[in-house]
Amino acid sequence: MLNLALLGDPVAHSLSPRLQAAALAETGIEGSYVARQVDVAGLEAAIGEIRSGRLHGANVTMPHKEPAARLADVLEPDAAQAGSVNTLWLHDGALRGASTDVEGIRSAWGELPGGPVLLLGAGGAAAAALLALEGRPLTVAARRAAAVRQLISRTGVDASVAAWGEAVDGAVVVNATALGMHGETLPDGLLQAASGLFEMPYGPSQTPAVERARSLGLPVVEGIDLLVWQAALSFGRWTGLTPSVAAMRAALESDHSPGSNL
Repeated sequence: MLNLALLGDPVAHSLSPRLQAAALAETGIEGSYVARQVDVAGLEAAIGEIRSGRLHGANVTMPHKEPAARLADVLEPDAAQAGSVNTLWLHDGALRGASTDVEGIRSAWGELPGGPVLLLGAGGAAAAALLALEGRPLTVAARRAAAVRQLISRTGVDASVAAWGEAVDGAVVVNATALGMHGETLPDGLLQAASGLFEMPYGPSQTPAVERARSLGLPVVEGIDLLVWQAALSFGRWTGLTPSVAAMRAALESDHSPGSNL
């Protein structure tokens, strides 16, 4: 039986158990996936379970993605560059860490245009977005400009810094903050100048930013779309199998709770 877990604080809101239960059912694997609210000591204890084989893999969510990266033996290139891990598993005796955030963003981008991007945020989600979108004209804004500069330096991605609330004409706005999880709005004017919205947080209904973008006729990718891709990619790391993204998304068609990715 495959034993999997989500490690973070908080985790009660997470949709990941429903997604991974759907992946297990769709692939015919007997297993369980449980959400564990843990502090850093709990994260370390769970990693000990992975090393011993009692736990076969884990997702990691806020605020433990960076500590998980430091605790892993081997990091995939995206995770090493971001300094952030959301997937852990044991392979050939080594604890491996991946960031399916990066690959998930690329996979979920869909019909959003190319060209410039205005990235909001300076945490782990923003680092993943910077790596996923490297090569485009990138502008990053957060409430603390020093955190943005640290993010750009850490990832090594070429990007400029904007003041919080400053619009970029024709850019896709990528919201890598928690704004929207509980009905918060983005700064005025950002979406009016935008060419699309990639909304990483999700809520029990459309976030205000998604509603506003759609009212403006902009193409939109919602946080749920990213969440499903992240989950499917994590499942592939643990099992070597690719679950149906459509089947996993169908598991969420009923109501869902607010959350960040994972």
